[in-house]
Amino acid sequence: MTTLIVIDQAPYGTWVGREALDMAFSLAAFDQPAALLFIGAGVAWLRRAQNAAGIGQKTLEKNLSAAPLFGIEQLFAEQTACERFLPDPDSRVKGITMAGSVNHLLEQYDHVVFAG
Repeated sequence: MTTLIVIDQAPYGTWVGREALDMAFSLAAFDQPAALLFIGAGVAWLRRAQNAAGIGQKTLEKNLSAAPLFGIEQLFAEQTACERFLPDPDSRVKGITMAGSVNHLLEQYDHVVFAG
């Protein structure tokens, strides 16, 4: 059984996205195939060199870059959202696969969880 967790929330302001990331890590820890998809405002998670110290939080870049090491199979991003919110590919976290057709991607997973 494969699970795709969809994050459509900005990385700061609520805990929804972080809880979704924890869910993905938990699934992977129990050898359950999991992947993450960032859509809409959720692609802001993928911005490199964020500084969240001003709001008293840690940045997410290290968590995302370590995801494959902990068993998260794939990190996907909605291509049109990235073009809108992160038009410079160099500003994005490395290791992200662009998804041109989100619906096609959703169909490839047994379970889809929308965080938010």
